[in-house]
Amino acid sequence: MTSQTPSHILKPLRHNRYLGLMLGVLVLLICLLFSITLGARAIPLQTILESFTTFDNSYDHLVVQTLRMPRSLMAVTVGAALAVSGALMQGLTRNPLAETGILGIEAGGALAVVATLFLFGSSSLTVYAAVAFLGAAIAAVTVYGLGSLGRGGATPLNLTLAGAAMTAFISSITTAILIVSQRTLEEIRFWLAGSLAGRDFDLFFQVLPFTVIGLLLAFVLGKQITTLSLGEDIAKGLGQRTVWIKGLTALSVVLLAGSSVAIAGPIGFVGLVVPHTVRFFIKTDYRWILPYSAVLGATLLLVSDIASRVLLKPQELPVGVMTALVGAPAFVYLAKSKVKR
Repeated sequence: MTSQTPSHILKPLRHNRYLGLMLGVLVLLICLLFSITLGARAIPLQTILESFTTFDNSYDHLVVQTLRMPRSLMAVTVGAALAVSGALMQGLTRNPLAETGILGIEAGGALAVVATLFLFGSSSLTVYAAVAFLGAAIAAVTVYGLGSLGRGGATPLNLTLAGAAMTAFISSITTAILIVSQRTLEEIRFWLAGSLAGRDFDLFFQVLPFTVIGLLLAFVLGKQITTLSLGEDIAKGLGQRTVWIKGLTALSVVLLAGSSVAIAGPIGFVGLVVPHTVRFFIKTDYRWILPYSAVLGATLLLVSDIASRVLLKPQELPVGVMTALVGAPAFVYLAKSKVKR
């Protein structure tokens, strides 16, 4: 009797994409429950349910309502935003190694926060969110503008080179500020590593509308991104208004990347690894790649955040460290596989 191969096991999910998506959402909900339960102190499921039905201001109820619930929901939101923005950038630039971190968008948001803290001394998370959003948008526009100056316009290669140059330039300025100001380094170092600690519902609801708009815009553009990923000439031949599609896609990327940096700081590799994992099931149809990426990205960041809390408890690691442990080897593998081709 022969054993089933992974491809035979996954074949039903490939043919029934709704089923795969529902299973992904189910896994995400289970991870969300564990995220609320686990931490420096484990909280029983019954206590979690009671915090919603008969809230009594007890310590455990306060931890659930003011710390773990907002943190878990922000992990879901940021993970989905990073994964979808990475998928959009890969489809738009036709570059399999594109993501917001590589193209300088996250570095722009980080520099804006560091500069604001250095110049004005503000340590409010709300201020961080506002300036990170602005910095990410400016970096995105600058990279696209520089990429458009090269021969052939904003080609995948030109955008990648512009993004790499801009990331190096921005990172050098950020490092210089941190070297000059020890106070800034002490106050911002945990945020710069990518962290969800200390976030509350106020910050979450301030940034949530931008994330929701970015996700909805991305899902609406799924069919057009699929066509555009085949090549701009093909898209134009099919009657697509490529300039408008590129502009709206770029807007979606800025909204998603800016909101994620505003909440959690620069978190790398989620937008790179997740879309490639999804393509193992979906191949080239962005109408499905994008929602699958949202669910898988949310799950990945949620599980990474759980690991960051429990591995060294009662201390915790920045969630960006956990995603880097997963993403860095995947990036090397992807880079080598593309070079071989």
